[in-house]
Amino acid sequence: MPRSRSRFRRPMLDAAVAAHEKRIAPLLAPEPADPAGRRRVADQNDAAVAAALGTSPLPTATEDHSVPVDGHPDVGVRVYWPRPERSRPGAGLPILVYFYGGGFTIAGIDWISWDARFRERAHDAEVIVIAADYAHAPEHRFPTQPEQCWSAFEWAVAHAEALGGSPARIAVGGASSGGDLAAAVTLMNRDRSRHPIALQLLENPALDLTIGHADMRGISAGMPGVIVREAGRKLVRQYLGDDTATARSPYASPMLAASHADLPPALVITSELDPLRGDGEAYARALSEDGVPVTAVRFIGQTHGSLGSTGHVPAADAAHRLIVSELRTLHEEPGA
Repeated sequence: MPRSRSRFRRPMLDAAVAAHEKRIAPLLAPEPADPAGRRRVADQNDAAVAAALGTSPLPTATEDHSVPVDGHPDVGVRVYWPRPERSRPGAGLPILVYFYGGGFTIAGIDWISWDARFRERAHDAEVIVIAADYAHAPEHRFPTQPEQCWSAFEWAVAHAEALGGSPARIAVGGASSGGDLAAAVTLMNRDRSRHPIALQLLENPALDLTIGHADMRGISAGMPGVIVREAGRKLVRQYLGDDTATARSPYASPMLAASHADLPPALVITSELDPLRGDGEAYARALSEDGVPVTAVRFIGQTHGSLGSTGHVPAADAAHRLIVSELRTLHEEPGA
């Protein structure tokens, strides 16, 4: 009887991802080891790739605000409307409060890639996107970031109607480290205010900063798991500091919360060739076991960052359509 090939072969990189990575590799300058230098070069790399790919953000209306955070630095938020003009107050549009990904140490709402993604989602889903520009580690460490994100969320709830949104149609989302912060905000909301949250959108999220749920089985044979784990621990130390017990706080590692009951319905997206797929899939199971409606989707052949390459990787376009479809459900009557 012939042996099933699917049981024994290593997961393979999507050919479209491989071609895209080959195209942009010459554009990327090596990042230095120091955090400030790494951030500066990462900013330059984002701009270089955007220019080479012809990334052109949609002309949606935007507005920047500064939100005070009790005991921590103020946090900037940028509001994106779906059209070139701002939505009228009371229009009742859904709102997505979103936290970008960057390993807690790089990126931001001024990155061309993130700015373009926020505009595209606002336009295609016809929602208001409110993106928080939370502080970077190691200059600012936990709990600054979750407290900033919590304040941005509360600001969104308080100003929803004036912005043209509805406080009953709010979603919270994030990617990678931003997914960690988004999940933390849902826990903080359950513990503190219980504002209605219609959806949590988690894209390749980091949810256990003890690295206890990382899944190394799908990564390249050329990148040993021990190296990936050490790189992850280095980022975690920059964010949390040297006290390893901090990683067990549920607002640092939402996966480790004592209960996930009474959290918002979730869409969790993971990638086969991403060690963080273990975090996302374990979190989806934990939510389901505690009675939270959840949809979990794993994209085969994709890496941690490839689903952000819309227009260049078909799977990224499919992920975008899935997210837009989910966000469009927020236009329905709450509770319908």
